[in-house]
Amino acid sequence: MVGAIRASLVIVGAVLAGVMALTPAGSAETGATGRDFGKHVVTCAQTMGFSGQHNPGMHRGFAGWNPAETC
Repeated sequence: MVGAIRASLVIVGAVLAGVMALTPAGSAETGATGRDFGKHVVTCAQTMGFSGQHNPGMHRGFAGWNPAETC
């Protein structure tokens, strides 16, 4: 009985290790984050201000934001 439990734990551990190896690390991905978008919004607000034509919603927030855009 103890041997079967031990074997089950080894299998579960191996499966978890395999899943972790195949899952990309979220923090290692390149690209913009919500924090980067927030910094962009703050910079734009401080340097040029916002209007009805230019505001954070004009590119549908973070989802539509191109990090290469500047204020």
